Amino acid sequence: MRPLRADARDNRARILMAAEDVFGRSPNASTDEVAKLAQVGIATVFRHFPTKVELLEAVLTSRLKRLRDRATELAGHDDPGAAFFGFFAQFVSESASKLAIAEALSASGTVVGAEAKSAGAELRKAFALLLDRAQSAGAVRRDVSFPEVYALLVGASRGATTAGLEPEVRDRMLGLVYDGLRSGRAA
Repeated sequence: MRPLRADARDNRARILMAAEDVFGRSPNASTDEVAKLAQVGIATVFRHFPTKVELLEAVLTSRLKRLRDRATELAGHDDPGAAFFGFFAQFVSESASKLAIAEALSASGTVVGAEAKSAGAELRKAFALLLDRAQSAGAVRRDVSFPEVYALLVGASRGATTAGLEPEVRDRMLGLVYDGLRSGRAA
């Protein structure tokens, strides 16, 4: 595959950003809406992403990679507890649009492709590192393991999205989750 010209790379990036916004608000939105927001023609969208499913997959993969990169960046933070809880909050607060995109893919009858699965696995590894560092620093209790904490992360994300929680309520809910995860809690 040839590298993309600079203008084609810019168009692709604008299309992905626009698609994330459009499909994050309405999974049933059209690629025409994406093209308008990206300020490109529909033919340009289809040149980069021949089907809506391919576009949705690319958006989901991009989103997962961005979260992975953020978790990796935070793994070097001086305060591992703040990094862990900050990422947890970011993940939950951004979950509505990610879930909308994943549900649009699911509704199309498509299973998530290899690139998105790989990005998801890398995200889980990065989150596991955040958890490990927070536990080593004494910010998160040691008697919890990654599968439990990851289930809490996913559950809090889905719960906040499904219930349509206002940010203040979501933050109070997260405070309850964090209280259960902090060191000093009985097993």
